[in-house]
Amino acid sequence: MPPPADLPGFLHGVAPILDRWGYFAVAGVIGVESFGVPAPGQTIMVAAAIYAGAGRLNVVAVGVIAFVAAVLGDNVGYWIGVRGGRKLVHRWGRYVLITPARLDRAEKFFARRGSRIVVVARFIDGLRQLNGVIAGITAMPWRTFLLYNAIGAALWVGWWTTVSYLLGTHLVDIIEHAHKYTWWALTLGVLAVGTYAVLHVRHLRRRRARADSDRDGAEPAMPVEESAP
Repeated sequence: MPPPADLPGFLHGVAPILDRWGYFAVAGVIGVESFGVPAPGQTIMVAAAIYAGAGRLNVVAVGVIAFVAAVLGDNVGYWIGVRGGRKLVHRWGRYVLITPARLDRAEKFFARRGSRIVVVARFIDGLRQLNGVIAGITAMPWRTFLLYNAIGAALWVGWWTTVSYLLGTHLVDIIEHAHKYTWWALTLGVLAVGTYAVLHVRHLRRRRARADSDRDGAEPAMPVEESAP
């Protein structure tokens, strides 16, 4: 039986758009989100996959449309970054919630990780919208961006459509239930990172101490000059 028009939880807001426009809603919302507009692309893809699980849409069509829209949207963002660059983003970005400070943080994060971040950017809110724009601004080669962006889009679409299709509206219950443990998860994460940092620093100090000790032991003794008779 098809799910009701009013999807539960965080999906409620996109249900009317999806009910009216179907696949066009998936393509449009994901496409504009991918070149910088703060639209609920991931949310509407999850909702569409849930509809597919109930027989209202075709899950393969949802996945293909979402993938193509994501790749095309990111490429539009890439060429915005190449052609307009930082000036264009600074001038018009405030209208789509892209502030200069937010762009600077995202660009620094992007520059440190290069092509790897293009793959995982789809799963990170904020970078998902700025991925292509930043790649264009930082002059990443287009073919490199296209390859890694396609990989990231395939993983992102494949994960969310599959999980949403299989779990249906139960996914909303799982996510909302998981939110109750967010602070516990953050606390454990901070403790894990802190423990790793302490152990890593201790390991570096021990290795440096061993290297200093080996270097001191390897240095030849200075010859003692004999005094003249």
